[in-house]
Amino acid sequence: MNTLINAERDQRIVRSYSKKESALIREGGYVSPDEYLWEDVLLSVVLKKPVLLKGPAGAGKTKLADSISSFFQQPMHSINCSVDLDAESLLGFKTIVQSEGKTEIEFVEGPVVKAMKAGHLLYIDEINMAKAETLPILHSILDYRRMLTNPFTGEVIHAHPDFSVVAAINEGYIGTAPMNEALKNRFISFSIPYINGELLKQLLIREFQKAPAELINTMLNISQDLVNQVKNGLLSDEAASIRSLMDATELAQHIGPIRAVQYSIAEKLDDRGERELVMDLTKTWVK
Repeated sequence: MNTLINAERDQRIVRSYSKKESALIREGGYVSPDEYLWEDVLLSVVLKKPVLLKGPAGAGKTKLADSISSFFQQPMHSINCSVDLDAESLLGFKTIVQSEGKTEIEFVEGPVVKAMKAGHLLYIDEINMAKAETLPILHSILDYRRMLTNPFTGEVIHAHPDFSVVAAINEGYIGTAPMNEALKNRFISFSIPYINGELLKQLLIREFQKAPAELINTMLNISQDLVNQVKNGLLSDEAASIRSLMDATELAQHIGPIRAVQYSIAEKLDDRGERELVMDLTKTWVK
């Protein structure tokens, strides 16, 4: 591990947090598909560079972000983007409160402001689902300035030294749009592929320690077939989702692989032909 990363980790893990903040520290477990990806992402965080994770749904982008939180033992605030996301969802909002018989206006801080001030991680999921006009408010946070003038209060906020941003996108999915170049250029970008082969086997063995070896091998064979058909263009990316495979493996311990794959993978696909192909491939591996 890079000495710069280790030094930063040693500095961050000694910080103390309240019980409420500690609840925001996530569990790790991300398995890197190559020897460089995990360490390169961590180095970008240490260098205070915003990180953008690109990849298909279920490839492990959120688990990677969770693992960063776990590695640094640092609370992480999450924002789930949609077309309804607005500045108040990011920064906070004003509300009327009663205090000692008086009516006052109070500002309730949102996830961006909280993370900046406290030196927490900020995870922005599916950032390309948000409307383009909503996100420029983040520009000054994401570049060298690392600051924000809150439009609701006028407060000038300078980010805590430990504040870091991780964002994720599912490219080419319905409801998404290409990221604005001015926003994209503020990130260090990483492609997050699906894992397979021995890495995937070790992941399933680790997560499902009581599962029979035969079941693990069956699920691995099904997964490889699905990945191959995605590469051939016969199935959409979602069919090869590692998250869905994990769900299917957990279910398969109780109801068998066929029904587990049907509920966890096939039924999520919109195309009837794809659903049938997934089930046909599954049945070839189940005796």
